[in-house]
Amino acid sequence: MDSANLRKAIVKEDDSTIVEEKLTTDGIENYGFGESFGETNLEKAANRKKRKFAGVMWSPNSTHFVVTRTDSRNVKDLWVINSIAEPRPTLETYKYHMPGEKEAPIRGMMVFDMATKKTEKIDASLFKDQELGIWSANVEKRARDDERRPMIWMGDDTKFYFSRTSRDLKRIDVCAFDLSSKMVKVLVEERMNTYLELRKPLFFNNGKEFIHWSERDGWGHLYLYDSSGKMKSQITSGPWHVEEMEDIDDKTRTLYFTANGKEAGEDPYYLHLYKTALDGSGLKLLNPGDHDHSANLDDTRRFFVDNYSRVNTAPVSALFDATGKKIMDLEKADLSSLMHAGYKFPEPFIAKADDGITDLYGVVYKPFDFDSTKKYPVVAYVYPGPQTEAVNKAFGRAMDRVDRLAQFGFIVVTLGNRGGHPSRSKWYHNYGYGNLRDYGLADKKTVIEQLGQRFSYMDINRVGIHGHSGGGFMSTAAMLVYPDFFKVAVSSAGNHENNIYNRWWSEKHHGVREQVSDKGDTSFLYAIEKNSELAKNLKGHLMLSHGDIDNNVHPGNTIRMANALIKANKRFDLVLLPGQRHGYGDMTEYFKKAISCYVRGQGYFYYFLILSGFFHFIEFLGRTFL
Repeated sequence: MDSANLRKAIVKEDDSTIVEEKLTTDGIENYGFGESFGETNLEKAANRKKRKFAGVMWSPNSTHFVVTRTDSRNVKDLWVINSIAEPRPTLETYKYHMPGEKEAPIRGMMVFDMATKKTEKIDASLFKDQELGIWSANVEKRARDDERRPMIWMGDDTKFYFSRTSRDLKRIDVCAFDLSSKMVKVLVEERMNTYLELRKPLFFNNGKEFIHWSERDGWGHLYLYDSSGKMKSQITSGPWHVEEMEDIDDKTRTLYFTANGKEAGEDPYYLHLYKTALDGSGLKLLNPGDHDHSANLDDTRRFFVDNYSRVNTAPVSALFDATGKKIMDLEKADLSSLMHAGYKFPEPFIAKADDGITDLYGVVYKPFDFDSTKKYPVVAYVYPGPQTEAVNKAFGRAMDRVDRLAQFGFIVVTLGNRGGHPSRSKWYHNYGYGNLRDYGLADKKTVIEQLGQRFSYMDINRVGIHGHSGGGFMSTAAMLVYPDFFKVAVSSAGNHENNIYNRWWSEKHHGVREQVSDKGDTSFLYAIEKNSELAKNLKGHLMLSHGDIDNNVHPGNTIRMANALIKANKRFDLVLLPGQRHGYGDMTEYFKKAISCYVRGQGYFYYFLILSGFFHFIEFLGRTFL
């Protein structure tokens, strides 16, 4: 489509005067170009005549483009039923790959020559069921709002760079593809006995050198390579974590990057901006201060804007030059009206993990009318990770169900756990590998017990727990593993049986075993402990909730948990939210109110009381904890 037709499409997508040129003819359903994996049959029907983003990446001179193509024809179908669809309930069907299943989507890459109008398949195969990821060139900050800009591949007119990852995620290759030779060259091989993480490399010096991020020494650090893939030196090192490479000055060979955990006496998750020479000398912190920082360099690398705060400080913005000298303060948030309305900052804390050694970092939220002479029940708001921890670090809108939950008369605790965050050591992040059900629970319990000893107003004989998605899975597990400690839980949209959750999350964080037979056939074996196996342990009050058309964490997860509880003759509450997907959509606010009421009360009659109205519900349930 030329520029004139593109302008027409921007104004009116279905403009009948738009002239298109068909470049490929071999696309078929579930093996096409620009298809969205996981799109339901209804979405496909609705979008069939709409133009779709193909995800192509262009060479800098626009003579070629490369595209990934996914063959998902053999991936098994999954279904949800939308019972409130009009005029009649509808069946939604979509492709969904579960852990251990052999029918995996197959990735491929194709390069298209604009001069010959021919497509060529790239032979990049090495691992069975591998993933391929093509890297795009960095975009200048000045162009960040240009939504119509083309995607340019990372590389030059003769080659581009991509990653190749094994299904078990223990092997990753950084590769280059040469257009003239049609050959794939491996530049870096990463191998580990647990799953690997990866960042986009940074090429510079006209492509003669690049910087690679790796956790090979147990921490996320940077390594200098030449274009042939020979490592020249390690740039950063030590017991701290490099997060992202921001930019590089070719002339001075100065690298700008963000990192955390380096500054003594700070929360190790607080992010800072640093610069260093490529030989590792001259490492300098550019935005000091005991806060979580978000720094944005300009395209010339002369200045950066630093936004910083903690959960218990007002946000501040300042302008710095590239040496770290503050030029001027830009803005400080005025929280006076918020404070006048009664707002109180939450309180960060540090405690020991269950091993008695590892420091864990969390935040306590109190009622705004807090009275230190009273005893308050405790609610843990949880998300186990391992891709993140549900603990705020900077000031902002508190995570769902935290600030507002405290106002019902609770002390709400959020805290990390070993295995719960990628931005500390590799050991910390992989602590739960192979034990995805139980790994974070001992830390949650131990820390709450420590806080109970530290603060007399916390009543650890009345402890509740709540979480959504992975937090829904974790909160139910807590009730079953420590049934005498956790008295009540609200578990929403939980992946209680990770054997029926999606392959990418489940196999990565728990592990999958690749097995090669004597004949050379490769299969993948997956086994994991499930919440339903512990149903007989339930003692307290448990509310399970799920959206009935959740096509991320299938409602079958919660229904199977309910089935196990019924078979174990356990009483519990089940709340099905009609027409809702994973995030609960327009029923989010309704459910947030229900959480507070349930944790205050004793459940069991929830389904009946909803019929009587929400405020009758509050009146009845205010018995267990308050």
